[in-house]
Amino acid sequence: MPRLDSGIAALLISVGLSACSLAPTYKAPEVPVTDQYANATTPWTEARPADHLDRDGWWKLYGDARLDDLQTRLVANNATLAAALAHYQQSEAFTKQVRAGLYPQVGLNANATRNRESDTRPLRGATSPTYYDSYTIGAQLDYEVDLWGRVRDTVAAGTAEQAASAADLASARLSLQAQLADSYLQLNGFDRQIKVLNESIDAFTRALQLTQSRHEGGIASGLDVARAQTQLSNAKSQLTQAQAQRAVVLHAIAVLVGDSASRFELATNDAKVEVPTLPVDVPSTLLQRRPDIAAAERRTAAANARIGIARSAFFPQLTLDGQGGWQSSQWGNIATAPNRFWAIGPSLLLNVFDGGRRKAGVEAAKAATDEAGAQYRAVVLNAFAQVEDNLTLLRDLGTALTDQRAAADAAQRSVDLSLDRYRQGAVGYLDVVQAQTAALDARRSVIDLETRQLRASVQLIRALGGGWNNT
Repeated sequence: MPRLDSGIAALLISVGLSACSLAPTYKAPEVPVTDQYANATTPWTEARPADHLDRDGWWKLYGDARLDDLQTRLVANNATLAAALAHYQQSEAFTKQVRAGLYPQVGLNANATRNRESDTRPLRGATSPTYYDSYTIGAQLDYEVDLWGRVRDTVAAGTAEQAASAADLASARLSLQAQLADSYLQLNGFDRQIKVLNESIDAFTRALQLTQSRHEGGIASGLDVARAQTQLSNAKSQLTQAQAQRAVVLHAIAVLVGDSASRFELATNDAKVEVPTLPVDVPSTLLQRRPDIAAAERRTAAANARIGIARSAFFPQLTLDGQGGWQSSQWGNIATAPNRFWAIGPSLLLNVFDGGRRKAGVEAAKAATDEAGAQYRAVVLNAFAQVEDNLTLLRDLGTALTDQRAAADAAQRSVDLSLDRYRQGAVGYLDVVQAQTAALDARRSVIDLETRQLRASVQLIRALGGGWNNT
């Protein structure tokens, strides 16, 4: 009994010691964070708890039911997102595997064999039978006493990697959702461009007919007819190019929603989409909102825990082993007291010389932590830059759009004036062609700037980490 009591005491002391860890105290790498963004001006407001938008439904800001439907199809059918989900599930299963190391491993075994002993086996007894049966029923228990925190650090690293994989999944989802919204707004831009080109083709066709009539009447020259025909053909060419670009974007949307590009269709929608007012969080909040930042930070924590795993290799590994059961040469009475066997006791393993392998392992773990920390800082700095880039684009494109709309209005007035003066014979058709070409270019530039501003708003939302809620 004293022996058993002392064994239990030793076990309790060992378990108590198992709470220690050789990993360095973890601290997230420091990054420079300012109080506010340099370009955070209207139409963007600072996000407050009262701002309410579902984080997974940020695209509803654009007020398009068809975009809502496409986003739903993306989540259900996108192959890239399905792969990211499967990767996260693998990470989750791996964490469960390493967590099992915290508990004893118990196994059961049973066997029945017919044996023949060698006649010349060394030290064979004279009465040993040549043939005999062997039946065994038993159980085995193995438990590593985590003296130096190796198992706990392994679990900590696995848990951090699982959290990083979860953030990767969120990042992939946000990226794909933003890509879909961006493509959809591009498609809307092409639809609006196509509408303008069709309207221009109709106007140029009428202008060509007018010029041909004037030519037949001896008022206009053949050069005017050629210029009118050239202008109409150019517009038709631009229409064909815009339709081709629309088809390419449509195919990209088909892939995103998990459909075949050969059969996927979306009816034209030339309704103008307005740029929403976006609440912009302060820069420090970005560190918690961006899933890719969260993933990089968790991988830094995982790398830090692996330093403890590498350091623990310098210390003895203590394992408690136990086995017991029944063994007999006869099956009928195997489960009786005389047939019992058992063995229990600790085993200690310490590597004395390994040619520097363990030291190299610690150095590699430290270098991996430095690498993860540097990658974390790079992700954070890139995130700040992306926010600033898109804030700048939204602001400057808005200014450019105001000027471009004024230019389009002026160009349209030039068209009206030149046509009137051409009918009166005051100017040649070259003036009409130049005015109409400038007006078409100006209208298309307005649509292009509006589309680019919308796309910049999508990228800003993506750079900020998604939508907003009141939590």
